[in-house]
Amino acid sequence: MNKGILDTIQHFSAANIPVERRQLLQILVDYLQLKTNNAETIRLNFICTHNSRRSHLSQIWAQTMAFHFGVKQVFCYSGGTEATAMFPKVVETLTQQGFQIQKLSELQNPVYAVKFAENEAPVVCFSKAYHHEFNPKSGFGAIMTCSSADEGCPVVFGAEARFPIKFDDPKAFDNTTLQTEKYAERSLEIAQEMWWVFKSIR
Repeated sequence: MNKGILDTIQHFSAANIPVERRQLLQILVDYLQLKTNNAETIRLNFICTHNSRRSHLSQIWAQTMAFHFGVKQVFCYSGGTEATAMFPKVVETLTQQGFQIQKLSELQNPVYAVKFAENEAPVVCFSKAYHHEFNPKSGFGAIMTCSSADEGCPVVFGAEARFPIKFDDPKAFDNTTLQTEKYAERSLEIAQEMWWVFKSIR
């Protein structure tokens, strides 16, 4: 794994995650553990309203942690209730935290290749609806990363399980002096929770 990412996560600890969050995350752990025990492919679709910030951060960190802890056959996706674009500050934040990111297109909704390890395939990121053809159609776990998507999608068609694991939106700090700090903070919160989830798989 990229050294910068290892440096980023070296201070993670379960003690930093509140008990109520660990109880919420345990439901996801149980789902992943059952799939692992049955040698089944794990597909996770992280869903937010615009697929621009939290869902991408969650997708990328989950895929990274699955690799880090050797949890096999994990494929992470993301989507929104509508498509916009992956917000540039997300790219900047992840780059500062150790990822290598290449912008593959200059479209209004750019495509990015996000690498967490030198010899592993990148995570391909662009904004899309959660039911976009790029994403799985069935047999996946839907993880609702924001309250709007959670409320707006009471049923995610094709999902075999649904997990309301919500994070505060760093967008609230756009165009403020706290923007860089809050994006880094949110990314690390998501990273640490995904670290705990995949560390818990036996």
